[in-house]
Amino acid sequence: MATLYVSPHPDDFRSLLALIAAEFCPSSRPRIISEDPPASLNARSRPALALTAAGDADSVLSGASAVAWYLAFQGKRAGVDSKQQSQVWQWLSFADNELTPVSCAVVFPLMGLQQTSRAEFMRVLKVLDQALAPRTYLVGESLTLADMAVATAVLLPFKYALEPSDRKAVTNVTRWFTTCINQPQFLKVLGEIALCEKVGPVTPTPNAAGKAAYVAVDSNSSAANGKPSPPFVNIRGLFCDSHALPDSYSPQYVEATWYPWWEKQGFFKPEFGRKSISEQNPRGIFMMCIPPPNVTGSLHLGHALTNAIQDCLTRWHRMRGETTLWNPGCDHAGIATQVVVEKKLKREKGLSRHDLGRENFIQEVWKWKNEKGDRIYHQLKKLGSSLDWDRACFTMDQKLSYAVQEAFIRMHDEGVIYRSKRLVNWSCTLNSAISDIEVDKKELSGRTLLPVPGYKEKVEFGVLVSFAYKVDGSDEEVIVATTRIETMLGDTAVAVHPADPRYQHLKGKFVLHPFCERKMPIVFDDFVDMNFGTGAVKITPAHDHNDYEVGERHNLAFINILDENGLLINVPPPFLGMKRFEARTAVLQALKDRGQFKEIKDNPMVVPVCSRSKDIVEPLLKPQWYVSCTEMGKQAADVVREGKLKIIPDHHLKTWFNWMDNIRDWCISRQLWWGHRIPAYFVTVNDPAVKPGEDMDGHYWVSGRSEEEAKEKAAKRFNVSVDKISLRQDEDVLDTWFSSGIFPFSIFGWPNESQDLNVFYPGTLLETGHDILFFWVARMVMMGLKLTGKLPFKEVYLHAVVRDAHGRKMSKSLGNVIDPLDVITGISLEGLHAQLTDSNLDPVEVEKAKQGQKSDYPNGIPECGTDALRFALCAYTSQGRDINLDVNRILGYRHFCNKLWNAVKFAMKTLGDNFVPSEKLSGEESVADRWILSRLSAAVALCDAGFKAYDFPAITTAVYNFWLYELCDVYLESVKPVFIKADEDSATQRQAEVCRQTLYTCLDVGLRLLSPLMPFVTEELYQRLPRRKPQTDPPSICVTSYPDTTEFCWNSEEVDRDMEFTMTVVKTIRSLRADYNLTKTRADCYLQCIDAATVSLLQKYSLQIQTLSYSQAVIPLTAEQPVPEGCAVAIASDRCTVNLMLKGLIDVEKEVTKLMTKKGDLEKQMEKLREKMAKNDYKEKVPAKVQEQDAEKLRQSQTELQKVTEAIENFKKMM
Repeated sequence: MATLYVSPHPDDFRSLLALIAAEFCPSSRPRIISEDPPASLNARSRPALALTAAGDADSVLSGASAVAWYLAFQGKRAGVDSKQQSQVWQWLSFADNELTPVSCAVVFPLMGLQQTSRAEFMRVLKVLDQALAPRTYLVGESLTLADMAVATAVLLPFKYALEPSDRKAVTNVTRWFTTCINQPQFLKVLGEIALCEKVGPVTPTPNAAGKAAYVAVDSNSSAANGKPSPPFVNIRGLFCDSHALPDSYSPQYVEATWYPWWEKQGFFKPEFGRKSISEQNPRGIFMMCIPPPNVTGSLHLGHALTNAIQDCLTRWHRMRGETTLWNPGCDHAGIATQVVVEKKLKREKGLSRHDLGRENFIQEVWKWKNEKGDRIYHQLKKLGSSLDWDRACFTMDQKLSYAVQEAFIRMHDEGVIYRSKRLVNWSCTLNSAISDIEVDKKELSGRTLLPVPGYKEKVEFGVLVSFAYKVDGSDEEVIVATTRIETMLGDTAVAVHPADPRYQHLKGKFVLHPFCERKMPIVFDDFVDMNFGTGAVKITPAHDHNDYEVGERHNLAFINILDENGLLINVPPPFLGMKRFEARTAVLQALKDRGQFKEIKDNPMVVPVCSRSKDIVEPLLKPQWYVSCTEMGKQAADVVREGKLKIIPDHHLKTWFNWMDNIRDWCISRQLWWGHRIPAYFVTVNDPAVKPGEDMDGHYWVSGRSEEEAKEKAAKRFNVSVDKISLRQDEDVLDTWFSSGIFPFSIFGWPNESQDLNVFYPGTLLETGHDILFFWVARMVMMGLKLTGKLPFKEVYLHAVVRDAHGRKMSKSLGNVIDPLDVITGISLEGLHAQLTDSNLDPVEVEKAKQGQKSDYPNGIPECGTDALRFALCAYTSQGRDINLDVNRILGYRHFCNKLWNAVKFAMKTLGDNFVPSEKLSGEESVADRWILSRLSAAVALCDAGFKAYDFPAITTAVYNFWLYELCDVYLESVKPVFIKADEDSATQRQAEVCRQTLYTCLDVGLRLLSPLMPFVTEELYQRLPRRKPQTDPPSICVTSYPDTTEFCWNSEEVDRDMEFTMTVVKTIRSLRADYNLTKTRADCYLQCIDAATVSLLQKYSLQIQTLSYSQAVIPLTAEQPVPEGCAVAIASDRCTVNLMLKGLIDVEKEVTKLMTKKGDLEKQMEKLREKMAKNDYKEKVPAKVQEQDAEKLRQSQTELQKVTEAIENFKKMM
């Protein structure tokens, strides 16, 4: 491994350059040492890079440029070809020779080192500003060493010397610098950079990392008077008072600092703009709680989809003027968190939780939570989620914990929660029961060796072992089969179907267990499939869910053969004490030795695997706490049947009713330390008159808010004095889904009354993935009805599951798991590979995953930005249950953002600095104005209907089509001549002014339509626009009113129909121009019309046709008027024929020669293809897909030949 020697000084920009470059080569990142290199290396200066461990002089690089070049080259950030590499060198030279001297000259005087002028520095910066005007980055389309070198060269001035007014003078540089320092690699080295607010003397101060840092000090501040001063924060708004818009769109720049401003202004709080949340709002209330992510979690695309949809809905409701609350929260994630902290303890201190003890271990978990637990909150902010963070809740907070305790006690007192010994999903590694959602079902096609925690060798699964039981008192035997041969040690019966003729004579008979003196009855039960195997089934009631029910029906013995660690108990030697899968081999061999083994064969099966520990899940009999769900499940089904609760889309109703109508009781005990400890106590009565109780007996369990309360309950139950009661609190904690089930009302302080509870419960909507419909949604409905008598929400909207572009489930081993932040900021293929190296995958899976990444992302993932990701996820929700996410489509929406940017930039120039928007239409709008206002009204109506129906693709399509295909492609192009001629006379000036007002309305309303979907870029662009009512209009687009159909009702079917016809004519002219290669030449266009009405219509739209079709003149003609000779002809519709004048514009003979050659080539291709297809064995030997391709090629060639022939005929007429 290489070693990088850097300066420990936080403002040594040369060392910082090397460190940033190192972050871009994650697979070969060097070891970092903050001290001078050893003398033996002969390194002339820091930074220095020793390329080998031996450290001979020939393998040492010294100086920032040499070291950074080497590292950037390794990380593929030094240019993609020789031209780009030369450009990078050029910028390196610029940074070293021009920028660094003047940067130091500006900053050093603040440190008391030397004096100089700022003018020279600003001159150099303006050179850089000019170079950056059309670009996001200095070289190419992604960040390179050029950006790293120049950004670090100007780092100190931006921190200490460039005030807001200076930065306004170089907006392109500021935009580019902000983009750079917000890249993850820069952030990792530099942290958050606070830009200079006011120049003052620079003094060293320790930063969070304990290193010396410098902050600029205002002469009037407390720091100047000897008191510590906080670092300056770069508040967004430095550019908003200026209408200068950077020349190119950069997601990093746009998304860098709006969120803190929104949050600081309180826009996300329901109190914003009103005196009290309790005051009546005629527009209504919208409340939704977040599906609380696990505290251990980090963002994945499922979170991104959930939050994109929820934030769109929240922002829409907020813009509609409703009292809006989207309540954040985080789940304590019992098992996941305990596993993380246990691994950390083992890794760092070599301790287990048992070494620490329960209380100390819980303290360790809280410590971890306080250090790492809010990471996912920061990631949610990165997605633009407009949550009210002041109301953020954690399920282990005191408020929520009290609600959990209260819920348990009330339900236990009512008998809804009870104690029972039943089969549970048991993880031997975790020593805990786990919920069904934590069990992964691994499908096997046959014999497979799987790794199991605690076993050196892999264990065999996917085989069916057949063996015989001897019938007592006879020579007969009954053959049974099992995939878990070790469980035969716990068999207590053999079952056959009552109608099976093969076994009727064995009624009342027994079989003998080969390894103990157990006689096992042959029972007759309908559950047996007599057509499968021998029709006889071994019954292990204590270790199989089906067998458990058979055991209950036939009163069989329940023999538990496994302890909590997976060791065998209640079995004869030599199996006693064996590990379960070692016993598997031993039992098989023992059966062979006894001659009772029959056969072993491959068997497709599903193996239950614990998602947390990767252990094989065992059904195990344990005394646990259960929630009786029969009555609550019926209520939950009824509220949906009665229409009180709406589930969208309705194809999930079948699943809902299937679960609710067949619901089983819910096991809520977990054998963990981290979580809500069950407030139940086992009672021992110190009175000989009261017989001792058993753990299984619910009569001996009481619940209470405190031990004192529980004692009083117990004393009353057993009719003794309190002093005779001894209590033992249950060690177990509650299933995490229990606290999640009461989340919609526990967050508001239930069971205590509060303003929030009265205003916001019940909520409006629950939005989540359909995969947790039962685990979370159903339980919230059941517990809400049980504990509050109210539904927790009125509607449930279930979104799809995200898959990769090929439709495969996201899996680390496939290499297709995508971090949304990588889509937002971009990542190289090497960076994706490095993430796999840091994961827990085994080497074989890492290589497989790398191949998957290389196939899907050969050039890495490009920077798309948050807005494009959100828009893509919303656009994708039409794909039914699953979303096949293609990153290239997200990139397409990044280009859409660029189109928006350029459209607003053009419009800003067109509107001019003195533009004042009017409050209503003038009535003088042209046909183009009336058309775009009609299309705008249509977009408003579509978005309104889309949001109300949760039809997100309809919303994205409407707003995308309006901006791209109607505003940009048609309206902006068609009105350019109006602005060009604006100064000719008063009439044209007035026309241009009306056009500006229309354009402003389109921008204003279009951005507001888009705002819930793309909050960052719309805020950036909206802040550039003037306001209709500057004194009273809201400060941000996110609290501005959403366009409403009552206000924007300018739909005109007539105008739309006329413009549609006009565009058909335009497209026909464009097609003709393309056919005759008229790229730059303007031609006269004669439009022969069927009647006078069509002539009149085309005359009205002649300016639009001329502009959009790039024609010289547009002359509508009646059917009787002759068309001049020398025209190419095409039919636009049954009402209009297009005649494009070509005579005099092209060399006819040359064009005919070219077309004749092309015709000959086409005829040869077609002849060759026909010969191939005419061969006798063509249909038999050639694959069907190739035959289809050949037929399509022939069809295309025929069409092309027809066009070429027609063109030749037309040209000949001109000769």
